[in-house]
Amino acid sequence: MATDIKDTTHAVEAAALMKLLRARPRLVALGEPTHGEDTLLELRNELFRQLVEQEGYRTIAIESDCMRGLVVDDYVTSGTGSLDEVMEHGFSHGWGTSAANRELVRWIRAYNDGRPASERLRFAGFDGPLEITGAAGPRQALTALHDYLAARVDADLLPCTAQTLDRLLGTDDRWTDPAAMTDPSRSVGRSAEARELRLLADDLVALLDAQTPHLITATSWDDWDRARLYGRTATGLLRYHYWMADTSPSRMARLCALRDSMMAANLLALAERGPALVHAHNAHLQREKSTMRMWDQPLLEWWSAGALVNARLGEEYAFVATALGTIRHQGVDTPPPDTLEGLLYALPEDRCVIDAPRLATALGDTRPAPRVSPWFGYSPLDPAHLTDSDGLVFVKDVPQS
Repeated sequence: MATDIKDTTHAVEAAALMKLLRARPRLVALGEPTHGEDTLLELRNELFRQLVEQEGYRTIAIESDCMRGLVVDDYVTSGTGSLDEVMEHGFSHGWGTSAANRELVRWIRAYNDGRPASERLRFAGFDGPLEITGAAGPRQALTALHDYLAARVDADLLPCTAQTLDRLLGTDDRWTDPAAMTDPSRSVGRSAEARELRLLADDLVALLDAQTPHLITATSWDDWDRARLYGRTATGLLRYHYWMADTSPSRMARLCALRDSMMAANLLALAERGPALVHAHNAHLQREKSTMRMWDQPLLEWWSAGALVNARLGEEYAFVATALGTIRHQGVDTPPPDTLEGLLYALPEDRCVIDAPRLATALGDTRPAPRVSPWFGYSPLDPAHLTDSDGLVFVKDVPQS
């Protein structure tokens, strides 16, 4: 058995990874089983550098706020702002404090310096402006979309004025009350103003679509594409807030599904731009349904962003999961030998890329036991999902960042 498993392993290099894939995908999705560990982000950075230099990939997209990501993209493409400002304002979920993320941004900016626009690397956040405790208000995205259109189309075509939007939006703290995540009655999402904003946002997105030939000529494809991001984000946030006010048993599952749907829409738009490396939690990128237990809720199930994108892109979407052995500073010690991680931990390599389908064949009827995580922040790989992956990156030990 050990010999068979060893035959499925390769060095953690982009060239070895690409050989496992059926085609040169538009999106290579690299998952991680936990957040906040620079060891895994440094590995991501190195794979991205190799994909850039050897395979012509030009974009990296991470599980961070798509609107904040524009701050990073402006910096790496044109030098807008400073590195310190970008790390403070360009990331959500606290990712800006990561040394590995800082190095990624620094390297992309250095790579782009002096290169023509067509050869520059791009950065994107593909998550919605969402946190565990709630969601941002739609003001930034909605007003940016309105401003873009107001400057370029006949005023008679606009469904409303900027003043009308401002009145309907009200104060931002109406939208960001963290209590609304656990108390639907605190949500503004089903107020008369929010319902009218949903209709206006839909009309603005329809106008953007209808005026596409003119807008691309009047500005640029990139400016128009950014306006599409504003539209997706505004409508997605208004939809999310609407369902935050829901009181049915399916509320949390629906919110999880809406978040991944926003992620998927952003990834499909990035795929139109060209080949990209995507990095996020395994659960957001896998082809199978995602599951989670939250509070006293029954098991939540929803289709992940990866499943949604895979349904549209097919072989142009590749998913490579990451599994790991230990995170001792978080209480995750040596995996039991009868688990998938335990079998891989017995390999001599500190890290390797594994041909996941071949590994599944090598295991045959020997189904590894599911690993139980002692820490809520780490999700072991479900052995049943092994064939769901095109490849598997295994990291034996994750030291404290």
